[in-house]
Amino acid sequence: MSAATPLIPARQKDVNRAKVCDDNFIEFVQGWQGRPEPRPAPHEPVLEGSACTAADFLDLFESQLVSRHLDLMARVLRVQQKVFYTIGSSGHEGNAMVARLTRHTDPAFLHYRSGGFMAERFRKLPGMDPVMDSALSFAASSEDPISGGRHKVWGSKPLWVLPQTSTIASHLPKALGTAIAIEQARRIGHALPIPDDSIAICSFGDASSNHATAQTAFNTAQWTAYQKLQAPVLYVCEDNGIGISVKTPGGWIANAFRDRHGLDYFYADGLDIAEGYGQVQAAVEHCRRSRRPTFLHLRTTRIMGHAGTDFEIEWRSFEELMAVEASDPLLRSAQIALQSGLMGKDELLARYEAMRQRCFAAAEEADRKPKLTDLAEVMRPLAPYTPDRVAAEAARSDYAEKRLAVFGSEAKLPENQPPRHLAIQINQALHDLFCKYPEALLFGEDVAQKGGVYTVTKGLHKAFKNARVFNTLLDETMILGLAQGYANVGMLPMPEIQYLAYFHNACDQIRGEACSLQFFSNGQFRNPMVMRIASLGYQRGFGGHFHNDNSITALRDIPGLVVGCPSRGDDAATMLRTMMALAKVDGRVCAFLEPIALYMTKDLYEAGDGEWLTAYPAPDQAMVLGEERVYFPEATDLVIFSFGNGLPMSLRAAREIERAQGWRVRVVDLRWLQPLNTEAIARHAMQCARILVVDEGRRSAGVGEGIITAVVEAGQGAKPLRRVVGEDTYTPLAGAAFLVIPSEADIVAMAADLAKDR
Repeated sequence: MSAATPLIPARQKDVNRAKVCDDNFIEFVQGWQGRPEPRPAPHEPVLEGSACTAADFLDLFESQLVSRHLDLMARVLRVQQKVFYTIGSSGHEGNAMVARLTRHTDPAFLHYRSGGFMAERFRKLPGMDPVMDSALSFAASSEDPISGGRHKVWGSKPLWVLPQTSTIASHLPKALGTAIAIEQARRIGHALPIPDDSIAICSFGDASSNHATAQTAFNTAQWTAYQKLQAPVLYVCEDNGIGISVKTPGGWIANAFRDRHGLDYFYADGLDIAEGYGQVQAAVEHCRRSRRPTFLHLRTTRIMGHAGTDFEIEWRSFEELMAVEASDPLLRSAQIALQSGLMGKDELLARYEAMRQRCFAAAEEADRKPKLTDLAEVMRPLAPYTPDRVAAEAARSDYAEKRLAVFGSEAKLPENQPPRHLAIQINQALHDLFCKYPEALLFGEDVAQKGGVYTVTKGLHKAFKNARVFNTLLDETMILGLAQGYANVGMLPMPEIQYLAYFHNACDQIRGEACSLQFFSNGQFRNPMVMRIASLGYQRGFGGHFHNDNSITALRDIPGLVVGCPSRGDDAATMLRTMMALAKVDGRVCAFLEPIALYMTKDLYEAGDGEWLTAYPAPDQAMVLGEERVYFPEATDLVIFSFGNGLPMSLRAAREIERAQGWRVRVVDLRWLQPLNTEAIARHAMQCARILVVDEGRRSAGVGEGIITAVVEAGQGAKPLRRVVGEDTYTPLAGAAFLVIPSEADIVAMAADLAKDR
C-alpha cells in the first residue's frame, strides 16, 4: 500500500471504533498537504502506471463510499432497532474492483463483506439503487428486493448474485458446480440463461479457506483441471488476516495456494485501487480466457471489528487497532483522489458527507416500509407447490419417439414387459425421464459404466453418453455442489449418494444451501434437483452401519425438502415422475430413498410367489405428492402405518395377526416421509380401532414420532396405540444387525400386546 500513514491522534480505549474510522477519514483529508498532479482525462490512468482510469476510479470510489456509509449507518441505527445486521464490509471495499471487471451475468456467490462488490455491480444495469435496496435489506423490510425481509443477504436476481446466509465456505462447491455447468451446457445442447463465456465468482475470507468444505471445492477444481475439463470459477480469497479473533499466520494464504497444480494463483492489492486494478483485471481475464479455476488472493483488512457486537479492544492491543485503522483502503483512495487532482479536499469531503446523508435517509425510509407480519407470507417461498401444474407435467408423455429410440421397439417398452422388481423399474423410469428431459443429468460414484453398485443405473451411460451420465470423484459434498451448479443454470440434476450414511458427510449442501435458496431469494432463484440415495437397512451379506443406515431424521428436518421412499417398483416409477415434475415446475429439492434390501425382492409371502414384482406404469401415470397406498382398505380392526422395508414386513405380519387375533388389518404405505400426509394418517386412524406404527428407523427422532404426533393431534391418541421401531444404536455387522431393527415377529408380538388393551 503506497498511502502515507495518516496521523491518528491517540484516543481513549473506550471510544467507538466506527467513529474513530469515520473521523480518521475526515481528518486525513483535511490534513493532506500534497501537491495535486494535473487532473487526468476520464480515459487516462488515475495515476501514472495504473491500469485504472480516472473514470474507473471515480465510480469505484463512490462504490467504496456506499459500502462504508452503509456500515456506519448500521452501527448507529442498530441500537435504535431500525437495523438488524452489523457484519460490515469495512476494509474490504476493494472487492468493488472484482465487480467492475466482471459482468452482471457472471453468477456471483458472495460472502458477507461484499458491500463494495454489490455497490459496483449495481452500476451494470440502469435504474438500480444500491443504497435503497441495501437499506431495505438491513431493515428487514418485506420490500427488500432480494429476500423480502427474510434475512440480510447480498443478492440480486437481475444482477445474478445468488444469496446465501451460510458464510463458512459452504458456497464454494456450488460456485464450482456452476462454473462446470456453464461448460457442460454446450456438451448437452442446453441453452444457458447467461452468455456462454460467463465465469462464476465466489468470494470468501482467509479463515474460511481452511474449512473442509472449502478444501473439497479447491481439490475438485484441481481434479477437474487435471483432467483438462473446463471450470471457469474465480475464487476470490479476501485476506484480512483474521477470522473473528483468530489470526491467520502471516503468508499462509500465499504459501498454501500459490503452487497448487490446476488452481491458477493471482495476487491483487485490494487496499489500493490504483495498484490493484490491473492485478484483478489479469485474474479475471485469465479465468475468462483459459476457462480454468483461478484463485485471486485479494489483500484486504478488517476495520470496525467482526460485527457491531465485537469489541476488539477487549482482545486486541490499542496500538494494533490503530495500525489496522491506518491501513483503511478509503484513506488510500482519498489520497489517490487528491494526488491525481480528480478532487480537492472540499469536494472530497462533500461527497463523503453527501453519501452519509443518502445512506441514513434511505435507512430511515426503509424503517417505515412494511415488515413481514404474517406466518404464511414468511413461509411462502420455502416450499412452493402448484398441484395442477405438477400433475400435468408429471403425466406429460409427449416423447414417444425418443422412448422408442432408447428402448428399441414397441415390444421392448417397459410397460409391455412382464412385472419386474424395484431395481429394474427404477432403471426403466430413469431411462424414461432422460428421454423426457434432455436437460437431465445423472452423476455420482460408480454410476456410469458400472451402472451403480446395485446396477440400478445400468445402461444409462450407454444410452445417453458421458455428457449426461458420468462418474464423479468420491466426495458427496462436491456431488451435491455440482447438482446445485447445474440447477442454477436451468438443468435438472439427479445426483446419486451411494449410501444414506454418506449423505451426512454433505448434509449442509442441502440444509444450508440448496433448500434455503428459494426462501432467502423470495422465490427468485431456485436449484431444482432429485437426489437419489441407496438407503435403509435389512441388507444381507453387506453389513456395517454405513451400508445399513436407517437415519432419515437428518433429511426430514430440512425445511422445504421433499422426501419419498417407495417400497415397490411401480410406486418408484410414478414417484420419480412426480419428483422430477416438482423440480421442473416448482424448483423443489427432492430426496428419493431407495430401499436397498428391496431392490431385487420378487416374493412377498412365500418363495416363488412373485407378489412383489410389479408392472411398469405407462408414462402418463404419476403419483400425487403425499398420496398413500392402502392395502385392505375395508379393514377396521387395526391399521398399520409403515414405509420402505417395513411395508412388506407389515403385510406378512398382517396375515399372522389375522390368524392369531381374528382382526382384519389395514396396511398403509405412507410413501412420502416429508412432508408427512397428516390428513391421511388422521383419516385412517379415525376409521380403525387400533393403531400400530412400524418404523425401521431409530426410536428417537424417527418417522414414527411424526406419525404418532399426527394421530394424537387428530384426537385419536386415546385408541390403543403402539409402535415397532429400531433401537437407538449403530447397526452392527452380520446377524447382529437384525437384533436392532424391527422384524415381522416384533410386529406380530406388538399386535398381541395391543389386544390386551380393552
